[in-house]
Amino acid sequence: MEDKSIIELYFQRDEKAITESQNKYGSYCRAIAHNILHSQEDTEECVNDTWLRSWNSMPPDKPNRLSVYFGRITRNLAIDRYRKERSMKHGGGQIAICLDELSECIGESTSVEDTVALKDLLSKFLLSLPEKNRHIFLFRYWYMMPVSDIADHYEMTSDAVKMLLSRTRKKLEDYLKKEGSEE
Repeated sequence: MEDKSIIELYFQRDEKAITESQNKYGSYCRAIAHNILHSQEDTEECVNDTWLRSWNSMPPDKPNRLSVYFGRITRNLAIDRYRKERSMKHGGGQIAICLDELSECIGESTSVEDTVALKDLLSKFLLSLPEKNRHIFLFRYWYMMPVSDIADHYEMTSDAVKMLLSRTRKKLEDYLKKEGSEE
């Protein structure tokens, strides 16, 4: 079923919208949640919460791309669940590491305006990267994929992936400083 038709089902409050969403995007959302949570049970709960959150937000939300919309909801729910269930006293993990790595170059944004500006700048920055570097960056910081999995995927060493990510974060930091000073 086409995305527009699924969105229309949400707007009509037809429960078939959830079934169609699950059929088309269930695997995608499960992959996102599982990369963050590493638990089948938590992953399934997170994906089910995605459909509930979508049901409650459409209308008024009318997403342009359902895959991005569902992916963002799933990712945010999974990160929230991760933070709630795994405090630093339990050793932290992949998510804490990823968020710490990124916070070094983008900091903590508090206002809505800062968040929107950061999103726009980050999009422009990512589009300026070579495709492989952009994908590696997104695998690490959007999908929260472990460095070893990224290395396997690209047939690189973990050290090479870490170095590429470090250099990309530095470029991002420089880019944000430059763009911030021009505003």
